[in-house]
Formats: sequence, C-alpha cells, structure tokens
Amino acid sequence: MDLRIDYPIFLLLLIPLLAYFIWTWRHHRAVLKKEHKIVFVIRIIAVTMLVFAVASPYLLLPVKEEQVLFLIDRSASMAGTEEEVLDFIEESLESKKDNHLVGIYSFASNFQTEAILSKTLEHAPKLSEMDEVDETNIEQALQLSSGIVDKDKAARIVLLTDGLQTKGEALESIAKMAGSKISVDVVPLSRDVAHDVAVRSFTTPQVSYQGEEQPLTAEIESTKDTTGELLLYENDQLIHREKVQLQEGKNVFTYRHKGSKEGLVKYEASIQTDEDAILENNKLTSVTIVQSAPRLLIVSNREEGSPIADLLNPSSIQFDEVAAEELPSSLSSILKYNAIIFDNVPGHLVGEAKMGVIEQAVKNFGVGFMMVGGENSFGLGGYFKTPIERLLPVEMEVQGEHQLPSLGLVLVIDRSGSMAGMKMELAREAAVRSVELLRNGDTFGLIAFDSEPWELIETSPLKNKEEVIETILSIPPGGGTNIYPALSLAYGNLSHLKLQRKHIILLTDGQSVASGSYEALIEDGKDNLVTLSTVAIGEDADRRLLESLSELAGGRFYDVSDATTIPSILSRETAMISRTYIEDHPFYPVIYRSEGWNPLFEEGVPQMNAYIATTAKAASHVIAESEKEDPVLVEWQYGLGRTIAFTSDSTGAWTGDWARWDKWVDFWHTAVSRLLPNYNEIAYDIKMDRDGSFVITDPTNQAAFIDVAAVDELGNELEVQLEPVSASKVRAVVDAKPGLVFFSISKGDDVYQAGLTVPYSAEYDLQPADKELLKEMAEKTGGKLIEEPQEVFRAFKDQGATRQSISTILLFASLLFFFIDITLRRFGWSFFKQVAQPKKDSPDREISEEETNVAQILKGMKKK
Repeated sequence: MDLRIDYPIFLLLLIPLLAYFIWTWRHHRAVLKKEHKIVFVIRIIAVTMLVFAVASPYLLLPVKEEQVLFLIDRSASMAGTEEEVLDFIEESLESKKDNHLVGIYSFASNFQTEAILSKTLEHAPKLSEMDEVDETNIEQALQLSSGIVDKDKAARIVLLTDGLQTKGEALESIAKMAGSKISVDVVPLSRDVAHDVAVRSFTTPQVSYQGEEQPLTAEIESTKDTTGELLLYENDQLIHREKVQLQEGKNVFTYRHKGSKEGLVKYEASIQTDEDAILENNKLTSVTIVQSAPRLLIVSNREEGSPIADLLNPSSIQFDEVAAEELPSSLSSILKYNAIIFDNVPGHLVGEAKMGVIEQAVKNFGVGFMMVGGENSFGLGGYFKTPIERLLPVEMEVQGEHQLPSLGLVLVIDRSGSMAGMKMELAREAAVRSVELLRNGDTFGLIAFDSEPWELIETSPLKNKEEVIETILSIPPGGGTNIYPALSLAYGNLSHLKLQRKHIILLTDGQSVASGSYEALIEDGKDNLVTLSTVAIGEDADRRLLESLSELAGGRFYDVSDATTIPSILSRETAMISRTYIEDHPFYPVIYRSEGWNPLFEEGVPQMNAYIATTAKAASHVIAESEKEDPVLVEWQYGLGRTIAFTSDSTGAWTGDWARWDKWVDFWHTAVSRLLPNYNEIAYDIKMDRDGSFVITDPTNQAAFIDVAAVDELGNELEVQLEPVSASKVRAVVDAKPGLVFFSISKGDDVYQAGLTVPYSAEYDLQPADKELLKEMAEKTGGKLIEEPQEVFRAFKDQGATRQSISTILLFASLLFFFIDITLRRFGWSFFKQVAQPKKDSPDREISEEETNVAQILKGMKKK
C-alpha cells in the first residue's frame, strides 16, 4: 500500500496557514486558557485536513489479477501459420494461473475478437474468418488492445507476427504505452515457402503515339532456377505469350509492341509456373497514354447501323459502332473514346453496371455523352432513375401539361427461394421505380407468388406511395414456383376495372410446378383490354412459356441474363403504359441563343415531326424546344464532361425536314465537337509514394489550383484527399485497392487523364520476419522475444494497483473537527460535561416513591 497525492501544489497553502497559526500562538499564548488552547489545536487539525483533502490524496492498493492478451497476425504474409499459432497458445495456456485473465484477438488491416478477456478461457478457440488480409496494421492492433485491458491491472500483450507492417507505424503505439502497466511480448513467426515467382515491376512508356513501338519491360524474381510462361495483355487481350527461363534472383524481359489501341491503354504482365507459393504477386499492370485523333463510340441496335455513322463517314472523325450488348464494361475500354452517342438504345440491353462506368467516364474524365431519341430511348428506354438519367440534362419523368390516360398496373413477382439475394433486391428496386413513375390515383397492385399467390398490395388507386414502397421493400423470398394462380388473380383484379390502359408485368426465374388454361385466361383478358409483358430471369426460367404468353397477350418478352437490367425493364414497361411520351405532330422548334449552335439556324428552322417528351433539368441549357415547351435539344456540363439530349430521332421518321436539311451533316458535326473534351497538353507527373499516396507534379507551379478525381477500373469513384507539398507538388491520398487507378486532373477548363498501377500489397512479397522491429517493440515496453510457450505466463515485473481516494474521508473529518470547534465556542466545555455526566436524580426519585407506597400499604395494614 502506498500513499500518493494528485495535486501536491495545493499543499503550499499550508505555508501561510502555518505562519498564521504560529503568529497567533506567540501573541496570544499567555492569555489563552487551557480550553482555548485545545480549541486552537482542533482548528489547526481541521484546516490541515481540509488542505490535504483539496490536494486529492489516494492510496494505491495492490491488485492480484493479471491480464494476458494474445494478438494474432492473420494477414496474407502469415497464411498457413494458423495451426502453429493455435498450438502455441494451447500449450501456453497450460501455465495459466487462477489470477490470470486471458483474451485472444486477431488482426490484419482490421481487428476482431476471437475470445473475450476472461478468467474462464482454458483452450484456444477455432479462429473466425478474416476479411481484407492484404494489409498488416500492427499500430492499430496495439492501440485497440491497450484499450481493452483494465488500466489498473498489469497487462501483457503477446504479439504473434512476422513484423512486416504495411500500414501504420507500430512504434508510435509502443511510444504511447510508455509509463503504463502494459508490456509487449513478441513471438516471431513466418510462413514456410519452398518456391515463389513474382512480377516485381512492369513498366511501359507514360506517353506514346498510335503505331509507335512501345517497350514493355517486366522484372521477374524467382527463388530458384525454373521455367515459366510470360503473358502480356493489351486492354485484356493477349498480345504476347513466351516460354522463359528464370534464374534465381532477378530476371528482366523486354518486348517491343506496336500499339494499335488509343487513349488510356492498359497493359498487363503475368507469369505462370508449375510451382508457385504466392499467386497474388504473379501479375502487374501499367497504363500508357496513346495519343491519336479524337474517337467516337456510337451505340445502336439497328441491323443496318446508325444513320449518324453514315453522316460522319466523310469526315476525319474516327468512330466505332457497336450494339448495346457489345458495349465495353471496363473503364479502361470506355476511356479510349472521347465521346459516346446512344442512338435509340433501350436501357435493359445496356445494364446499370455499364451505365455506372459511363457516368464516371463523363463526370471525372470529361468524356462527352449524347442520347438520341426513338421508341427505345429516354423514358421509353427504361432510363428512369439510372446513372444515364443522372448525367443527362433532362429528366425522364414528364412534368408538362400532357394528356395522361387512366391506368391500371399489376406486378406479378416471383418470390420463390431461387430469387433470394441480388435477384430479389433488384426486383424490389424495379417495383419501387414503377410505383414512383405512377401518379397518385393510378390503379396499382402487387402479387408475389411462390407455390401460391400472395396479394401484398390490393389492386386499387394509389394514395400513399411511401406506404406502398415500404411494403415492396419487405417482400421476403421463399417457397416453390406456381405461376398460373398468381396470373389468374392479376387478370381477375384488372378485367372489371373501367380504365383506358390495363397492364400486367410477370417476372420469374423458374418453371411453374403446375399449369392452367393460359390461353383462355389471356383471351378473356384481351376482351377486357388487359395486356401482359413477361420477364425471364436466368437460365432456369421457362422462356418458351413466357414468350408465348407475352405474344398472346399483346405485350413484350424480356430474356434477362444480367439481373441488373431488371429495374430498367420494369421502368420501361411502366413508362410505356403510364404516359403518352411520343409527341407526334409536326411543329417548328423554338431556337434559343446558344454558343456553337446558332450559326446552324441563321437561315431558318426546318419542321420536325415528333419527339419524346422529357423535362429539362434546372441547370441545363435548352437550345431548342417544342410548342409545348418540351426540350428538343438541350445540353449541360456534368462534372468534367458535356452531355446532350436530342429527343427526336436520327432516321428522319421523327426529324422530318431536318433529315433533308442542308445543315443536317453540320448538325451532327457540331454535336460531336460540343461533346469532345478540351484536354490539357501539360503532362502532369504522377508517382506513387512509399506510403501508398500519389505525388502529382505541376510543371507550371500551380499545384494549389488543380482538382483531382480518381476512379477504379470498375467505375467506382474513389475518395481523394489533397495535401499541398510545394508550389509544384500536391499529394493525393487515395484509398485504392491493387489494380488500375484512373486520374482526372483539371485546372479551369483543361482536363488531363492518366492511369497508374497500384501494385499488389507488400503482404505478397516473400520477406523474412522483421526481428529488429519486434525486438525493439519488446525492449521499449519491458517485454521479451518469447521462444517457449511457458514464458507467456511468467511473473510480471510490475504489479497492478488500484487507487482508493481518501479525499472524502479527510473532508468529513475536517467538517467534524470544525463542528467540535464551533460547539466549544458556542456552548463551552460545560455542554460536553453535561452530555458526559450520568443522570443520578431519576433513580433516587423512583426509589423514594416506591418506599412511600410501601409505607402507606404497611400503615393501612396496621390500622386493620
């Protein structure tokens, strides 16, 4: 037990108090009576206790309980050591004593609990699954571990690791432990690897020209002499395959390639061998900017191709034309184009994943985008609430004054067990979009079915969309598949209603266990103006049945292999029946003043036949609109890219006299020129630093004025934090996983594109354990490098202790002495004498009364 004081500075108050008491004693000692001297001493004691109470004294009481935390490194560099670790912990637990609290925790880039800190742990548990093992963050693991232990008890962290940290700095956590009761023991471990081959570096030119020979250089390291196969890819297409002889150590191979691609071109080097311990370090990527003339991508699903391609053919503009199904899905493939035109392409053939990639290309890399109208475009194409709608200057929902038909829509959705997961989530999202497209008052119903139908939303006029959406989002999967009863219920709910349009959408991924008379059901429905569209999801759906049903019922059949297209399909179906989107009447568009476009209309505006109704967004610039104030030609800036909406078509059927106009070719050339980004010729230098951040150098010394966006190859936008380094340099901290990262650097209206490779984590490098770091960590905390499991529960150097404050005790004691002091001064010593003196009168009085009573009795007896 030990007495300590938190604030000893308050004890300085005793100096003036002592001086006052001494002065008082010397000057008044002669006149003070004995009682007064005692009161004076009591007052000194009370004041002294009060001063000590203010100084916060406490007692340190020993604590016998001791804490041991096992901290297991589960990162990729420790793969295969789990059994060794568990055997070590199991053997060490045999030396555990009753006063030991033991916990087991594991870490990689994250931290997780295997067994909580307790006295009851006797055996090592089976380790749980560990996600994200491509980083080792010892600093975070030590920091979190030190927060788990009781600070009043002695604690020992047993760290089982190879010390190869790839994130954080472990010694910083160690420095924070200085002065605490926590020590760190270290058990050095490393996995046993017989042989490994790794691609250490892969370099290609930063900038090249189309047709120029480019040196592709790969450095490969091998732990022994062996043979392998080197593969090189350009934009995921194999361009070179070669058998190579690998010697122990570094091997360098250079292949000269004449690039035919353009834009940001991805190259990849991969090595394959028969014997290889770590597969994650077998490939690396690199990016080269291949400069060439601007290139356009035209997406169209017409067999004869897009008329836009024919109009651009005589020009110097290079373009590719693809069908929607052939649209590239990777950002590197999209970024080789400067602009993209969708010519009457339905959204369900594109899919929202590809739409998301295009959105990132427009927003962060300045790629232009244009949508051209037709029966399969805009709202009729199912683009409501998609990434394409976000980037366009128009909304698919019509908000103008348009005559709208009375409508009844029933969704019949398969909720069988096979729909669990993504398909069910997308079906719910699709149903929600359909509801959002409807007006309040439109008739809507929802039937979910498995082996029997479940009418989740009764077919009736919409009153509360939020309530309906909540019901849709709660649809659970489960059960078998029986289509006919659900479809029969839907027809029965709609047939008797007096509505202008009545439509059913059937969505399923399976085959019905029973059948009924579908022909009779559909014929009866047709008599009551009910139509049916069907959606078949996946390979197991009964395509033949669903296609025949839609054909008989006058609807459309959708064969879906990509489940992400489901929302677009239901949006398209709902749009087609809920609105009169196509405005089919000749008119002369109203032209507004606009840079780049006005010279086309100096000699007049041709007549147009039709367009798709949309609503211009608030920040957009309308160039031409109809007499109903619907936009016909509108553009805006979306991020770094410009996008254009032309709501008429490209064939001449809708554009009418525009297609015979002498400025028709100029119109499309103007549109393309408006779409093309203005790229900066300044080549910013981007290099990856050792800590994983990117240092960007601006040769104009204006690094403070640049904006940086980063996107991975799947089209996911990455968060970027910019930190100024100097006038010419800025550091970009990006949370990027291994692979390609595409950068868009903009300053004013200028844009620069670049791609960099984030190599595989250092976890996959074949390295020995960092014993120097582990030794330093142990020494700085009073721990040791453990060789035998029994050493884990050896005696602790420092004993735990808990604080017991005595401030309150001293305060109450001081108040007691003050109370005695006040009582003596108020009542004097006679008060204490009276309190202390026993009461003798009462007993005497009682005896005399008894004697009197007895005497009277005796006296009466004598008289008798």
